[in-house]
Amino acid sequence: MNGRRILLGFAAVTATLIAASGFFDSGKGRQGVDVVAFGQLPAQEGGRIKPIDSLARNALLMIRSKQTVRADGRTLSATEWLLDTMFRPQLADTYPIFVVDDPDVLGLMGMPQTAERYYSFDRLRNHTSKVQAQASAARRVDAKQRTRFQSAVVQLFDRMYLYYRIKHTLQIEGGAGLADELARAHTQAGQERAQAIAELAYFRVLPSTGKGDWRNVGEGMMALHAGMPQPVLEHYAALQKAYVAGDATAFAAACTKVLDAGHRADAEAVGVAGHELQFNRAQPFYNGMVLYVVALLLLFASWAYKPETLRPLAYVLLIAGLIVHTGGLVSRTIVQGRPPVTNLYSSAVFVGWGAALLGAVLERMYRNGFGAVVAAASGFVSLIVAHHLAADGDTMEMMRAVLDSNFWLATHVITITIGYSGTFVAGAIAAGWAIRRHALRNPDPQASKSLASMTYGIQCFSLLFSFAGTVLGGIWADQSWGRFWGWDPKENGALLIVLWIAILMHARWGGYVRERGLMAMSIAGMAITAFSWFGVNMLGVGLHSYGFTDKAFSALAGFMGLCVLLLGLCLAPPRFRVVRTLAAGLSFQNGAATPHG
Repeated sequence: MNGRRILLGFAAVTATLIAASGFFDSGKGRQGVDVVAFGQLPAQEGGRIKPIDSLARNALLMIRSKQTVRADGRTLSATEWLLDTMFRPQLADTYPIFVVDDPDVLGLMGMPQTAERYYSFDRLRNHTSKVQAQASAARRVDAKQRTRFQSAVVQLFDRMYLYYRIKHTLQIEGGAGLADELARAHTQAGQERAQAIAELAYFRVLPSTGKGDWRNVGEGMMALHAGMPQPVLEHYAALQKAYVAGDATAFAAACTKVLDAGHRADAEAVGVAGHELQFNRAQPFYNGMVLYVVALLLLFASWAYKPETLRPLAYVLLIAGLIVHTGGLVSRTIVQGRPPVTNLYSSAVFVGWGAALLGAVLERMYRNGFGAVVAAASGFVSLIVAHHLAADGDTMEMMRAVLDSNFWLATHVITITIGYSGTFVAGAIAAGWAIRRHALRNPDPQASKSLASMTYGIQCFSLLFSFAGTVLGGIWADQSWGRFWGWDPKENGALLIVLWIAILMHARWGGYVRERGLMAMSIAGMAITAFSWFGVNMLGVGLHSYGFTDKAFSALAGFMGLCVLLLGLCLAPPRFRVVRTLAAGLSFQNGAATPHG
């Protein structure tokens, strides 16, 4: 018993270290400057105030599909990359950040196709005009009708232009620095340069005196020309000078002055931005994903070795992953000041959280390992999906006007996504039932009955929340659009889920389906939910066709194909029964043939 407690304690400590791993980095750049302090500075982009750390992460993710850069034998954080891009562009131009893997795009630039995927701006610089011309031609074609080459060249140009804008956020490339720009701000040439910066700047760093929009550096230089002092610009000029010189003390002092100016202008927004920085460093969804997958591997191992020891360890890690996952949801809610579901990314995170929570509750009730497996797998898979959805940039962007409304929307979205969680959990249990039925020679009937009971209970839960969420959505639509129901594709999808679960329940009550039929219909329900959640957005019609593109079509098609495979596995006779039947038939044929021989 003591040994088991030691192992459980070790698992809890391991989980804590994994959850806190994002804070182990000292945050010091290559020159000893405090990169984290710079990342904490507030800025405005996309209509909201956020830390520069978020700007850097989102921009690098859109350009490189990763949040780090490997250069000069070391790994640079996104914030350090942004510092170099703005303050030392000649060095940043040598970093391999642009993904180019389309053979036709490489051919356009006269580059051979190799195993190399990442290219620096220096290597692409001479081909900018070709890329821009092809991208302009491709934009005249509807996005859904573009060829692979057209989509790839548009994507590359967008990434190059974003990089170009970042380089010109604080100064014109090739100049002597921001201090020199400020010194020339009163001249005609300086105003022309200020106008260029105002048009190109990617984000705004000069706080507003009220709740209005912030200003970018170019706009601040024009205000300086009009006789309005701009102390924050001077602090940024000192910050750039200190960074280039490698003066860590002066750099920290300049960061403090910029942060203080932000607090004086809008203390609440800057405070939220500071909370967002801690959220970024904690990486709760990534660390939660790690904990889920470790728990899942331990559960798999427990099927073959010491289940009485490994299963409790896995459950501890599962609960730790769920706690970290919950913390991430709460943090996002605080940062956005809105309910946890505001876009497709957050819905994937929330559905995974709900599925993991339901699975953990089932494991606590039945203690057979199945609930834990479903919880860990659901949490891991949903966070993987969310990770890929985050590749388009800021996942906390301002809500669309159609969504930025009232209480009924918040309750509708949260309620119906909880219903989604239930259908996926039920489908996952049914899939496990089908696989187990074919993998084991003599599956325990009692365990199969327990799985069926779990599935049925979750379906009851799903019906309640799916129906309530659909009704709440109608109330919101009535207040926002003046009609309760409009047969919109998304509305039809929500109704389809409710109707399918209702059919399942009635079929079970009426005795039309038994254990196998219940499981088959639950797998089909999982496919219907996936289509209603993701697929209808790809139709491109209706009031709900927002926040998604056809890029995920292959992933959705693959998932639907998997559901069909699992459905066939569920309906097929058990493998060993087929084998025994064939063997008996062969024995009979051989026995019957012998006398005649």
